[in-house]
Amino acid sequence: MDTQIIAAEKPLMAQARPRKPAPFLPMSRAEMDALGWDACDIVLVTGDAYVDHPSFGMAIIGRLLEAQGFRVGIISQPDWHSAEPFKALGKPKVFFGVTGGNMDSMVNRYTADRRIRSDDAYTAGGEGGKRPDRCTVVYAQRCREAYKDVAVVLGGIEASLRRIAHYDYWSDKVRRSVLADAKADLLLYGNAERAVVEVAQRLAAGEAPRALDDIRGVALFRKVPADYAELHADDLDSADEGATRQKGATVIRLPALEQVEQDKEAYARASRVLHRESNPGNARPLVQRHGDRDLWLNPPPIPLTSEEMDAVYDLPYARAPHPSYGEAKIPAWDMIKFSVTIMRGCFGGCTFCSITEHEGRIIQNRSEGSILREIEKIRDKTPGFTGVISDIGGPTANMYRMACKDPKVEAACRRPSCVFPEICPNLNTSHDDLIRLYRKVRETKGIKKVMVASGVRYDLAVESPEYIKELVTHHVGGYLKIAPEHTERGPLDKMMKPGIGAYNQFKRMFDAAAEQAGKKYYLIPYFIAAHPGTTDEDMMNLALWLKKNRYRADQVQTFLPSPMATATAMYHTGVNPLRGVRRGGSDKVEAIKGLRQRRLHKAFLRYHDPDNWPVLREALIEMGRRDLIGSRPDQLVPAHQPPGTGKAAGTKRPLRPGGKTQRFTTKGLRVMK
Repeated sequence: MDTQIIAAEKPLMAQARPRKPAPFLPMSRAEMDALGWDACDIVLVTGDAYVDHPSFGMAIIGRLLEAQGFRVGIISQPDWHSAEPFKALGKPKVFFGVTGGNMDSMVNRYTADRRIRSDDAYTAGGEGGKRPDRCTVVYAQRCREAYKDVAVVLGGIEASLRRIAHYDYWSDKVRRSVLADAKADLLLYGNAERAVVEVAQRLAAGEAPRALDDIRGVALFRKVPADYAELHADDLDSADEGATRQKGATVIRLPALEQVEQDKEAYARASRVLHRESNPGNARPLVQRHGDRDLWLNPPPIPLTSEEMDAVYDLPYARAPHPSYGEAKIPAWDMIKFSVTIMRGCFGGCTFCSITEHEGRIIQNRSEGSILREIEKIRDKTPGFTGVISDIGGPTANMYRMACKDPKVEAACRRPSCVFPEICPNLNTSHDDLIRLYRKVRETKGIKKVMVASGVRYDLAVESPEYIKELVTHHVGGYLKIAPEHTERGPLDKMMKPGIGAYNQFKRMFDAAAEQAGKKYYLIPYFIAAHPGTTDEDMMNLALWLKKNRYRADQVQTFLPSPMATATAMYHTGVNPLRGVRRGGSDKVEAIKGLRQRRLHKAFLRYHDPDNWPVLREALIEMGRRDLIGSRPDQLVPAHQPPGTGKAAGTKRPLRPGGKTQRFTTKGLRVMK
């Protein structure tokens, strides 16, 4: 099979063999007995509580495999200290499927400052500590201990983002592929519906895991076939980076594990090549040496068609947490139970974000009919529904049905973003389909309000004044969260985000639409502190912009280097993989690693918090900007410290003109006069 060419894939449900769906996929032997099962064909092990709803990965994969005729059981958040809990459903006949859950387990458990979080939104009662660090590895090893001869298949975002040698922020080192650490047979990356169905069918038919080397979205250890030519992206003295196209079967050799461990430019080169080979239309297989074995990554999966997406979301989900949790609250479920996903993927390519690496940049859309059917199910079957859809969107709220105007151009494109440094002229940015969908949803009987809470891509929204008017008039409640991320060109270029001018344009249009609708709505901008390529002066200028525009951020985000993101490569290596990486000729990036500097950048975002004033005064003095210390409106922090705050408790609290004491509040909303 020539994996360099997109072949016509058989439809996802082409070989479906529907059996009577289980009320919930069983989590115990008693439930298996009630279904008349002597064994499970497939057992899925997950780090999340089991919620049978299409916002939870294990529910989608479980119900999809059930529709293929397999008996599927779930082991949710098992005690990992021994193999016994992994035997709870007996020996699976086909394979164990292992995932860390909807989030990377390290991102789930630790803050950007490496502090342990006290809670877990994906656990009953919000209880923290119900999953181990790097739980995909731990779970897979326990599955192997439980039944040594059962295939173990990894999936989910934790496996997807750790599929090659990757920098791990929490241990501050480069770790090998999670497939090697887990000692699993296969790794499925990305949205893996198509791959998992074929893997299940072929393993059930008796094929060995090592024979499944022709399935897109699969990673495994294998030798490079003799008929493949290797393109050496591991040669850092070459400017080619393995990009040369040639006829016949080719594979690109990434710098080896040992090379990227010791050589930061080699790590940056590997990151650059992996992201370049991410378009299913032209991506080629990648291979990376791990010790004495080659890790092989097939090209990304073919995106699902709308018909296939509909089939996935129309599966017979119970749309509720498993009954074993009783009345315990699962925060993630409470957050999404009245929301609807309408699309997947993102072509923005923001370097700090993992969406593109996992879901791809080609948007996969559901049909209007499928979306409306789900809304009717929410209305009719979800307890507590009051007529308000809490969110309708996806990774980005307004990319629904956007795509390249020419499929041939799309299949050949190697750009990491369709909207940076500017919107590609080949991109269809029409919001007409989305506007029509909004209107049909609002017309659905029993629906009082439909909110848009997921991030609106404002540089796309300004292309459609009608969309902004529709959004503001009908789909905003009080305020809308939006993410310009920064104001300064240096960090924005490293993020691959548009300039603040696009945000200002959107704000003008948003405010005008709110005034026309007779509404008092406000934008809540999100910003990132300590992103690679950000200087102290950049953060100072951002703080001045916030003060000038009378914004006070309550919660702020410090850059967290998630596995495999381009910005993470910048953070680890000090090299910019957005440009060519070559020995002695790479573009350097300043990374903000020291805790003191990271806290300073965060303090600039919360310039209004008195506890931050001592460190800001000290920094401004060091930067030669004493002119920004004082009580004038154009100055950033006052010269005096309120009693009981910062390092100077006991000094006199400053007064407003007229003698009234200044109140220091951080509500996260725009401060009004």
